[in-house]
Amino acid sequence: MKEIQPFHLAIPVDNLKTARSFYSDVLELSEGRSDEHWVDFNFFGHQLVIHHKEKEVSQEDKTNLVDGKQVPVPHFGVVLTWEDFHLFSKKLQQKKVAFEIEPYIRFKGTIGEQATMFFYDPCGNALEFKAFKDQRQLFAN
Repeated sequence: MKEIQPFHLAIPVDNLKTARSFYSDVLELSEGRSDEHWVDFNFFGHQLVIHHKEKEVSQEDKTNLVDGKQVPVPHFGVVLTWEDFHLFSKKLQQKKVAFEIEPYIRFKGTIGEQATMFFYDPCGNALEFKAFKDQRQLFAN
């Protein structure tokens, strides 16, 4: 199998200082390059960039129903190992992160069984972190 290359994702934030603190202090991501309008982060080996941009007034929350829960769309995140997911979710709970969807096991006992959790950054970007009980089922159907 070919080695996976890091992805690059740039997201808007309406408060660069608050978002920078969230990604640095709460998620404990290391910071890369930056200037007065953007900051790079090492997002579990991938490049995440937060860009200052004022919110659009007409922005509307959107969700899709998945496993009986309203999942925020759009969202982004990363697939962790099973152990790392549980350690990371405990850290976030200790830091009193307000979950949109609390950590739980989705599709329990079926193909694609996974741990998942959703929360928002301080600028309204939805994040999902997940882990597959059997990593080989990542793309199974």
